[in-house]
Amino acid sequence: MSTTTLGVPRRDEQLVALLRVPVWNALAERADTIRRALPPRPADARARYAWLCSLDEDQARRAALLDRLDALCGHIAGRPAPGYAPGDPLPAAALEEADGFTGAAVASLIAEYRAQQGVSAG
Repeated sequence: MSTTTLGVPRRDEQLVALLRVPVWNALAERADTIRRALPPRPADARARYAWLCSLDEDQARRAALLDRLDALCGHIAGRPAPGYAPGDPLPAAALEEADGFTGAAVASLIAEYRAQQGVSAG
């Protein structure tokens, strides 16, 4: 079990509470940046398919990342995403996508959470 700077044990629930908003913010900011760089994405399934076909290779990669980031944001917000355990409040994929897009304090908390979960950083 990890500890705070005062040496008091910190539980998983506490780390999740500390990380949920900053990780969601990092993912949402990345998604918004990608969304602004791409042509407008239609909501209609048929139009969306045509939109996807119209994208170049780099845009298609960014569109796929946008879908992943949106799904992870939803999952963290309590709407389980396909491919992630419904009971996992902070999937490893969300932490990976937030890496490098948070400040040092949040990065330290992510490392602490990973250590507690037994997950490597890379």
